[in-house]
Amino acid sequence: MKGILTDTTLCIGCRECVIACKQINKLDDDIPHRWNLDDGLSGLNWTSIVDKPGDRHVRKQCRHCLEPACVSVCPVGALTKTDSGAVIYDGHVCMGCRYCMMACPYGIPRYDWDQQVPYVRKCILCYETRLQKNQQPACTEVCPTKATIFGDRDELIKEAHRRIKANPERYIDKVWGEHEVGGTSVLYISDIDLSFLTYGQPLGERPVPTRTSTAMHAVPFAFVGMGGLMAGLQWIIGRRNENKQPPKELTDASEETKDE
Repeated sequence: MKGILTDTTLCIGCRECVIACKQINKLDDDIPHRWNLDDGLSGLNWTSIVDKPGDRHVRKQCRHCLEPACVSVCPVGALTKTDSGAVIYDGHVCMGCRYCMMACPYGIPRYDWDQQVPYVRKCILCYETRLQKNQQPACTEVCPTKATIFGDRDELIKEAHRRIKANPERYIDKVWGEHEVGGTSVLYISDIDLSFLTYGQPLGERPVPTRTSTAMHAVPFAFVGMGGLMAGLQWIIGRRNENKQPPKELTDASEETKDE
């Protein structure tokens, strides 16, 4: 399984990764909205650089969870976890319920409000354009300082711990994404606290789908039950309308009276 390791101590905030992402995915210029200004992500920005005090810069993108909440809650299978590690999206299947947006513990998926037919948008790790061609994502390829690198997830975790052990004074002793919510394919090491990536909420190590599976298993039955309820209501209304009509014999007698 592939992944990305971002070392925030090496990021210079050049935003080459942001530009490469927009180019490879053919994304238009973003239209700023007040609800996007907190982290720069939108339907037209799938990765962003969040500037923090002390000249620190942190790249934000989809974390590509090992057990993604967005995949578990999608009732139509528009989101899929691939063997490569990428969580991809099929807009032709999506019905626009936006459950994925509510379920994501990192607040990543965004709705493309500016389109006449909106879709959910997020990083797909350049799955079709590069991963399937055995190429690394555009964002990691262009990084001039190698602040964000691509490789096998297990090897990236080893590299992260190697850097922390070699320079304990430089890093917080933590690999973000190694265990949270079951682990993610996008990992971080840093000299600053990255809890702002989860809006300050502790996530724990338990995968989110284990908490949502009960509710989502009930969805098909809810659809069937609602269909049955609507069919029953239609039958009852139809019977009532029939009962409001006078018997055929009375209708015929009334017509005969009119003829006389």
